[in-house]
Amino acid sequence: MKTSASVLTKLTLGLAIAGSIAACNQNKTADKPAAAATTATPEKETIVYVNSDSLLNKYDYFKDLSKRLEDKGKSSQADLQSRGQAFQREVAEYQKNAATLPADQRQATEQRLARKQQELQGYSQNAGAEFQNEQAAENAKLYDKIADFVKIYAKEKGYKLVLTYSKANPTVLYGDPALDVTLDVAKRLNEAYAKDKK
Repeated sequence: MKTSASVLTKLTLGLAIAGSIAACNQNKTADKPAAAATTATPEKETIVYVNSDSLLNKYDYFKDLSKRLEDKGKSSQADLQSRGQAFQREVAEYQKNAATLPADQRQATEQRLARKQQELQGYSQNAGAEFQNEQAAENAKLYDKIADFVKIYAKEKGYKLVLTYSKANPTVLYGDPALDVTLDVAKRLNEAYAKDKK
């Protein structure tokens, strides 16, 4: 689906930006002597990644959003198809009776049908544009939800950078699976979404 690629591209950029912002906002710890650093336990990873393909497939909000948009698209398509079929029946009826109509009535009917065809084309274009605008607005809302969550998540976990991985937009070619926080992010996003739905 074309919108999935758009969502994934925006998600990729958003997660990288959110991670960068979170890293900039981290409080700096005081410098420690080198001897203390070598005897301390190894630090946890500060760069992690989220597999955006898996995240979207596991995120209930995205599933609900996709279903809602799919249903709206089908409804809009059915409405357009119904209007188109009604117009075609009207044209067929006119063509069947055209030979028996007086010239002035034939001309008036043809003009009326031409106007109706233009109106139908305009309606179709407006409906398509309205649907695309709604999709774009919903995708922006999805992007904002994920980016805002990841910013808080990164700060809470002490991550300096959160990258995103996607087969559709492979900016990260490989990431150690130990750095993959997708399941935790998806779980917590779903918990937050479940609270919002109540």
